Amino acid sequence: MSYCLAVAVDDGMVFCSDSRTIEGVDRVSTYGKMFQFGSDGQRQFVILASGNLATAQATIARVKLDIQDNAARNLMRVATVQEAADYLGDLSLTEQQRHGESDGMEASFIIGGQIAGSDHEVALVYPQGNHITTSSDTLFLQIGESKYGKPILDRILAPNTSLDTCALCSLVSMDSTIRSNLTVGPPVELLVYRTNSLVLTGHRKFNADSSFLREISRAWDQRLKDAFHLMPALNWESDSIDPIADKSNIL
Repeated sequence: MSYCLAVAVDDGMVFCSDSRTIEGVDRVSTYGKMFQFGSDGQRQFVILASGNLATAQATIARVKLDIQDNAARNLMRVATVQEAADYLGDLSLTEQQRHGESDGMEASFIIGGQIAGSDHEVALVYPQGNHITTSSDTLFLQIGESKYGKPILDRILAPNTSLDTCALCSLVSMDSTIRSNLTVGPPVELLVYRTNSLVLTGHRKFNADSSFLREISRAWDQRLKDAFHLMPALNWESDSIDPIADKSNIL
């Protein structure tokens, strides 16, 4: 399993991914799940991958080969981010079909980017090849082990949230997932893209011994405990707590 997420707000996009791959209790490996493609000043794309490692790697390899060969359909030729998502979905389906669509061969992707003259956008590409995109109501997309890191994203993000806050929120979301699921782990990659910059420069990689990651984990853990202790106490005599009238079902 893995965990990847992308955030799209007014100021730009943030991408975050872990690097752990587990193929059994005694086979834990590290593979990057964030890939960058583009031409400075013209277009930029970031792809995050989750699911079957062989399918994901074969799909990314084909993306690179199509660019290298200047194929009729490649990321440097598509007109929109959504067209890029369709292209990526088709490549993924082709790789799955090569293996007879066997169980366990599925992969999911997030692709985000911007083409000069168009808005930036993020799309989630399902194993079936179709996709959904972010919107003013859905500011982030996740793939992999998403449930542990979702609450912080739901509570903090808004269209006008700054990129620095989005980046920190993404790292806290990743930390929460790492804390609760052993199949997700560092190195953690983070990339911040500013709207209309058309360059990918804000890329950082945090290893397991990163003092910054440790500080984020410690600080978030402490703040949660502090907030919990400030919660209103239960008052069992309060009229707002309804007593159980029928006790016949109590064991």
